[in-house]
Amino acid sequence: MTDVDHIIAFQGAKGANSDLACHAVFPEMESLPCYSFEDTFAAVHEGKARLAMIPIENSSAGRVADNHHLMPESGLHIIGEHYEKIEHRLLAPKGASLAGLKQVHSHVHALAQCRKFLRAHNIEPIVAADTAGAAQQIAKLNDPSVGAIATSLAGKIYGLDTLSSEISDAEDNTTRFLIMSKDPIDPDPAKTKVMMTFVFRVRSVPAALYKALGGFATNGVNITKLESYITDGSFSVAQFYADIEGHPNERLVRLALEELSFFSKEVKILGVYPANSFRERGVAAE
Repeated sequence: MTDVDHIIAFQGAKGANSDLACHAVFPEMESLPCYSFEDTFAAVHEGKARLAMIPIENSSAGRVADNHHLMPESGLHIIGEHYEKIEHRLLAPKGASLAGLKQVHSHVHALAQCRKFLRAHNIEPIVAADTAGAAQQIAKLNDPSVGAIATSLAGKIYGLDTLSSEISDAEDNTTRFLIMSKDPIDPDPAKTKVMMTFVFRVRSVPAALYKALGGFATNGVNITKLESYITDGSFSVAQFYADIEGHPNERLVRLALEELSFFSKEVKILGVYPANSFRERGVAAE
């Protein structure tokens, strides 16, 4: 293996939740921090990394909107998924106190996930590019009235004190990540539960979405996620993002996709990959 084969890219600074996800899934690989999601995808394309770890949605804050737009044009393929429990910590320069904190910097999703705590302590939220970057910033600022919401790892890296160890509004705060590569994989549905992610645009005819999705109902194919988002400034073109259970070569899935294609302008498969075991725990909890 070359050095690149041991590298996985993520958006953010060292110590970000995406960095933790990289080490959780691939402890033998080196993580490569990137400034933006575009840079993260480019790192794989340009041969700087073999894989990319991309957050797609959070159980409290919802989807990471940028990535729904970026993934279809990234030229990369989803080869896996990972669910990371998020533990937000309130960090501040050494000697700071919770009572003296007036501002806290973090990623917009982290701030949204800790809204109740910040409101209860009358702390002003300030949006930063990412959680670990916010920790790095306040370490340089060294102002006891300014803190950050980030991981315990970020606190260690940047020499910050933990003022509160778990400040999420929801106890079970989890982010779903997608693992992406230049090359697709083809998991065997006889050996593992398979997921497929795709985007599509329906034709401009009455009840097009209803008809396009009818094949999944009649063929018993489970759609686990379906979202729409606008792709142009006129607000007239909607693209749909979907996750389903099943492999495109399975007969019932193939029939459902054929019906989808008939009523769609475009269907683009982003990846076929093994389902994470976290999904089974969710079913068991029900």
